[in-house]
Amino acid sequence: MAENKTRPTGASVDAFLAAVADDARRADCAQLAGLMGRVTGEPAVMWGDSIVGFGSVHYRYDSGREGDMPLVGFSPRKGDLSLYVLSGDEAEAARLARLGRHKTGKACLNLRQLADVDLAVLEQLVAGAVEAMRRRYGEPA
Repeated sequence: MAENKTRPTGASVDAFLAAVADDARRADCAQLAGLMGRVTGEPAVMWGDSIVGFGSVHYRYDSGREGDMPLVGFSPRKGDLSLYVLSGDEAEAARLARLGRHKTGKACLNLRQLADVDLAVLEQLVAGAVEAMRRRYGEPA
């Protein structure tokens, strides 16, 4: 079975975030890192080349595939900030309805900029994702 391409690395989160070209995007990333670190109680770690992750969980699917992934994380993509915070928990839809301008993927929340959203609601989404992931996968070993 193939190994996951996205794994924790020893790369510097600070250096990665400092290299974000756009000043506003760089400031949003710093704010996200602070929010996610505060909510998770975990330090920021680079996962692969472009994901800033907090904490980790080990998953195992019925198919036999297993691996590790960040508890929550984000990546400053070209067009949007991609936040890996969608867990499908029961309160998530109501929070998303109150969040502000956003798009969603399967497990990804895409924001153009933090100014477009209610940061208190975003913090609730992150906290809900942390709780749901820990409930689903347990605490890391």
